[in-house]
Order: sequence, then structure tokens, then C-alpha cells
Amino acid sequence: MWLLYESRGCGYLCEGDIDLEVSKKPKIITLKGHSIELQRKHVKNINLAVYPATGRIRVSVPERMDEEHVVKFLESKLGWIRRQLAKTKPKIPISYESGSTHQLEGKSYILNLMPDASSNRIRLHETHIDLYLQVGRSSEHVPKMMKEWCRARLKARVQPLMSKWQRVLGVEVSSWNVKQMKTKWGSCNTRDKRIWLSLELAKKSDEYLEYVIVHELVHLLERGHNAHFYALLDQYLPDWRQRKALSAFGQQ
Repeated sequence: MWLLYESRGCGYLCEGDIDLEVSKKPKIITLKGHSIELQRKHVKNINLAVYPATGRIRVSVPERMDEEHVVKFLESKLGWIRRQLAKTKPKIPISYESGSTHQLEGKSYILNLMPDASSNRIRLHETHIDLYLQVGRSSEHVPKMMKEWCRARLKARVQPLMSKWQRVLGVEVSSWNVKQMKTKWGSCNTRDKRIWLSLELAKKSDEYLEYVIVHELVHLLERGHNAHFYALLDQYLPDWRQRKALSAFGQQ
């Protein structure tokens, strides 16, 4: 999970869990023992993001904003930064033993390992997942099998949604794909019109998956997270806030 403060005029607004892909190498600002990545982007507002799981802190600012103003802003937010970093929780390794619980497509399932099978395969049932291991295969192969199975299912869910929303929005991506992403649900390279989606979305409901896809595609109409961007979301996906509230990164 990461948390974002966005400076707009006199106030600060908590915002999203999806980040726009950037290519510029950030400068590092050291402040009271914290290393903060400074990124200058084509945006109107200051965006401060904290990633509690990794300790990473990033601030995105308008390209021409002077650094003194940025530092003063960061100093004013030090208390908030420290509170977010204090929320770090130890990561619990995923168990792939029989009887372990796994999240898939918005529901919880019990994993059953079926050794000495005629072939490697996975079958989904109403309450459980049966994973068959071919004779001679050990449980060490289970994580990779589960990951590739989840990837295939996620891609099958994404394809119709990606096609639908490209038509609705009048945009076209050059390519999209799925990969493991540690701190964000998706990214959009607006120059190359390429979208990446997190493999973790395999765990999420169709409603949340659709929100992420629409969010990334809207970036092809509006690059930044500004008033126009959110107006477009309101126009095309009026319940996007409710969908977004279904999940925060790292939560099931």
C-alpha cells in the first residue's frame, strides 16, 4: 500500500494507488534522515507518495518549481511522512501447502495439492482450487504453476475490458501486458501508448480490475492526475470512487 498527498492551493488531498510511468531519473533530497526522490513532471500540483512496505518516499513537482519551495513543502509534511512509514507491516510469506487460503478474482479459495497425478493441471471449484502435480514433481513447482495459471486467467479477463474501453474512450494502446509490480496496480507510458498491469490484480474483483484499466486508458487522454483527468473518470466511470475503495495495494 502507498499513500499520496497532493497539494492543490491551500489544502492537501489523499489520492490514488496507481502511478503514471515516468522515465526521468529522480534527484535525491535528504531531509532529517529521509531520502526523498524528486521528480519533475508536466503536472500542476505537488504529489507526495510514501511506500511503507519499502520505505520509499517520492515527490513529483511541476517542472519549473524551485527546489526551495519543494523543501519547505516536504518540511511541512515530515510528520505525515513519519506516520505513514510507521505503518509498515512485516510481509508474511505466501503458503502453498494444502489447506492454505488464496485470493482469486475477489474471493477466497482453499488450495488442495493432488500429488502423483497423470499431468500438471489446476482446476477451480466453488470453494477450492485443486492443483494436480504430475508423478515425480515436488511441491516446489507449486508457486510457479499458481503464478502462471493466475497470469493466464487475468489476461483472459483483461482482454475484453481493454477492447471495450478503448472503443468507449476512443483511444488505442500499442500493447499491454501483465507483470509483477511491487508498489502499483498499473502504469501507462503515454508516449509509447503501452500499459502494464500488476499480476496482483488476479486477486481482485472484476469491478476493481475494470477501474484500473479505465484509469490507465484515461491517461492516454490526460497524462497527469489533475482536475481534467478526474473529470474524465467521472464522465466515463461515474462509480470509480466506489470501485477504488474496494481495495488498496497489498490488501485483499
